[in-house]
Amino acid sequence: MVVSRQRNTATTIQGAERGAKARTRRLMLDAAIALMQSGMTPSVTGVAETAGVSRATAYRYFPSQAALVHAVVDEALGPILEWAPNNGSAGARVADLLATAMPRIEEFEATFKASLRLSLEQWAQRRAGTLGSEPQFTRGHRVDLLMNATAPLAARLTPDQHLRVAQALSLVFGVEVLNVLKDIWGLSSHEAQNVAQWAASALIGAAEAEATGGHKVESKIAAERTKDASATPAHKEGS
Repeated sequence: MVVSRQRNTATTIQGAERGAKARTRRLMLDAAIALMQSGMTPSVTGVAETAGVSRATAYRYFPSQAALVHAVVDEALGPILEWAPNNGSAGARVADLLATAMPRIEEFEATFKASLRLSLEQWAQRRAGTLGSEPQFTRGHRVDLLMNATAPLAARLTPDQHLRVAQALSLVFGVEVLNVLKDIWGLSSHEAQNVAQWAASALIGAAEAEATGGHKVESKIAAERTKDASATPAHKEGS
């Protein structure tokens, strides 16, 4: 009986510790989300101050700024990470993914822009050799999502062709789309999502044409355009 009580007590203590740790992590995560939704890219120290915990405690949960922002981004992505395609064509699956993802991305637009800013800042620091030992912040959820969405094309395209269409779709999926369509073109949310859906449909159509033999003509045109573009000096940056 004594041993049983000791085990029960130990189990209760461990459960309480897990509960306390979970609450502390949730407190810090909520503070980080609030800061990123306000447009900031918070440091671990900044989140610790906002959440009212010690720096030592904060670094036990999030050992780097990259780890912290990763956690916030995963939280913001939420249902996007749980998206699972219904059986159907690649076009239908991609359309469903965008319909699921883009409203959520817009809801947490400030958070995703803050994470993008961190990625760009780290890129500049690496170029300058000043990043030091800070872990690199990387983003890659869209890779798995888009490869999954376009899986029905895998049997009709070569692996390289399948990879290329997923890579092309990544240009119309993510917060960068909002940067261009809303911030530069001044489109409304509804208009931006319509353009993204149209572009995705066009890319799927091009991939399906390639699968039926249109790739030789299109590849020749693409090669000619690439050659022309490389021979033309750039006149403008930032577009």
